[in-house]
Formats: sequence, C-alpha cells, structure tokens
Amino acid sequence: MTEPLKDNTSRKRIWGLNPNVFFLGIVSLLTDVSSEMIFTLVPLFLRNVLKAPFTAIGLIGGLSESVDAIFRIFSGWFSDRIGRRKLLAVLGYSISTVAKPFMYLASSWGAVLGIRFGDRIGKGIRTSSRDALIADSVSAGERGKGFGLHRAMDTFGAVLGLVIAAIIIYLVQGGGLELSLKTYQWLVLVGVMPAVLAVLVLLIFVREKAKKPPPSSSSGTGLSSGRPTAGFDTRFKVFLAVMAIFTLGNSSDFFVILRVQNLEAPLIQVILMLVLFNATYVAVSLPAGILSDRLGRRRVITLGWFIYALVYLGFAVASSIWQVWLLFACYGIYYGIVEGVARAFVADLVVEEKRGTAYGLYHGVVGLTLLPASLIAGWLWQTYSPAAPFYFGAGLAFLAMLGIMTLIRE
Repeated sequence: MTEPLKDNTSRKRIWGLNPNVFFLGIVSLLTDVSSEMIFTLVPLFLRNVLKAPFTAIGLIGGLSESVDAIFRIFSGWFSDRIGRRKLLAVLGYSISTVAKPFMYLASSWGAVLGIRFGDRIGKGIRTSSRDALIADSVSAGERGKGFGLHRAMDTFGAVLGLVIAAIIIYLVQGGGLELSLKTYQWLVLVGVMPAVLAVLVLLIFVREKAKKPPPSSSSGTGLSSGRPTAGFDTRFKVFLAVMAIFTLGNSSDFFVILRVQNLEAPLIQVILMLVLFNATYVAVSLPAGILSDRLGRRRVITLGWFIYALVYLGFAVASSIWQVWLLFACYGIYYGIVEGVARAFVADLVVEEKRGTAYGLYHGVVGLTLLPASLIAGWLWQTYSPAAPFYFGAGLAFLAMLGIMTLIRE
C-alpha cells in the first residue's frame, strides 16, 4: 500500500501536480458518477415512490450526512497513528461500493436509511484519510490548486452521472413530474459499475510515501492525548466553531431538490438543473483554489458564504422555474469557491503530523451538525412553509461570515 518516499516524489507530475492528486481525482470522479445516479434522487424516490413524510426525509438526509462524522474523526486520527492513508481510503471506498446495489431492493424508508447508513460509514472511513493524502502530496504554495483540482474532477463526475441519469430517465419514463420505481432501479443498476472502477484505480495508481507512525506522547501535543483537539492552534478550534454555525443552517440538499419539485418543475428539468449546478462547481473550483493561494483562504471562504446566503434567500422567495435555474448556477459557484478552499485552510492551520486528525475533526463537526440542521429544516418546512428553511440558512450564513472575518487571522 505504501511506496518509498523517493519513488513517490520522482513520479512524473500531471498538470503540474503530484500524480496522486490526479488519480485521487479520478477515483472521486468515478465515485461521484455512481453516487449522483443512485443517491441524488433519493428524496424524490422517498417522496414519489415510497410516500415517506417530510420529517422522515429530513431524518434520512441529516443522518446520512452525519453518521459518517464519527468515522471521519476516528479514521483521520487512526491514519496519523499508523502513518498510512491509502489503506483506510481503499476500505472506505469498498464499503460504499458494496452498499449501493441494495438500493435496487429498497421498499421502505427504513431500508433506505439502513443502506445510506452503510454507504456513509464507507465515506466516513475514506474522506479524512484521502484529504490528508492529498495534502501530503502537495506543497503549501500549491495546496489551494491541488484541492481545487481534486474538487473539480470530483464534481465533473457528478456532471457525468447526472447526464447519464437524465438519459436513463428520458428513455425509461420520458417527461412527468414524479420519479418511477422502474426508472430508479435502472439508475442503481448502471450506477454501481463506476463505483467498482473507482476502487480499482485507487488500488493500482495511487501511491503513498512511507511514513513512520508518530511516537505516543503524554504531553498535550501528542496524538494519544485525551482531548481530540489537544495540540491544535486556537485558530483551528475557532474555525471549527464557525463551521458548525454555518452548517446548522446548511441542511441536506434534499430540501433544495424538494423545493424545485414544490415549484412544479418536471423531473427531467430537476436533473438538468443539477447538471448546471455541478458544471458551475467544476468551472469555479480550480480558479478559486488558485485565488486562495494568492489572496488567502479566509477572504475566499467569506465570499463563498455571502453567495450562499443570497442563494438561500433566492430559494425562499422564488416563484418561477427560470429563477430556480439561475439559483442553481449560483449555488454551484458557492460550492466551487468554498469546498476545496476550506479543506486547504484546514491544512494551513495544523501541522502535517496531525492532518488526518484535523480533517477528521473538520468533517466530523460538519457531519454531526448536518443532522440537527436537516431535522430543523424538515420541521420548518412542515410546520411553517417550504421557504422557512432557506431563510434560516441564509441568516446563519451571514453570522458565520462575521465570525470568520473577525475571529480568525491568517
């Protein structure tokens, strides 16, 4: 699983970066092709086919994003302890791949919850280790570019997956507002194949430089110290707190998709809107990463959160389909600006020896906060109006902007 340092650093660079960044991008691309086909339409499958209540949809959306949080924390810490990232990445991608075919048989929202639980365990095991492996493979001056390229390739996979999904939907059921069981089962069958290819690419092409596990220490800086955040800079801890505030208003994107259907958009248009969202995400990710290398991560993240707040206000007041098309494009800009840059910012704030643990904590805070965020969104939707969750999210985004600009220095 690991390669000597000299072999890893002497490999020919691809697009000016370590080959690991490129091949991990391919792994994420293939995985996203699969996941977008199988899981993006889960809220419509739950509502249109299984007739699940909105509270159940909120529970599944939040839990599916939160259940991996504990595993992200543990896997990041464990990868630091053993000095190996790739092993956990392979294990995580494999678990998710095994879980996906069971969606073909799902006949109740409880079954969907269980399958998503398994899939997210896999994601929890792989994500922190993979991000640490990317950070290990690039210099500090190329960190934004490296994560930007990875997010761009990851999201291009989402574009491909949604285009394939649109073709399948058109061939199987044509137009119409609602998703059919037969259509969804075809999406699952086709979607499993790229997930298998992703695991093979990871096994064959990604190499890890050999590392010695860090020594145990009873001091506050050791990885074995009792508190998970021991030894981290105060700025990193504040950043985690600000991320928790932002994420509490950033409920599962299940509600964005349901909002589009609430405005009576045909299913095929929902898919094409998601293609537009991911296309803008791809276009923005790499330039945003490069910009953050030059201007600083904090400013770029603040810009992304400002765009997010405006988009969520837009979803709250939207009354026609053309407005939603514009909002999806801007939503992709927000994701492209923030996702890769925030991960690069984490690497800026911590030492290399604790990167796995840091990514685990970062993803853990975001994941754990998504559960109450989605439960709140489901309650607001059902109790007040479909617009209420979006007003709530916009307000917390503005609060997070103030926090990151006033409390964190670069």
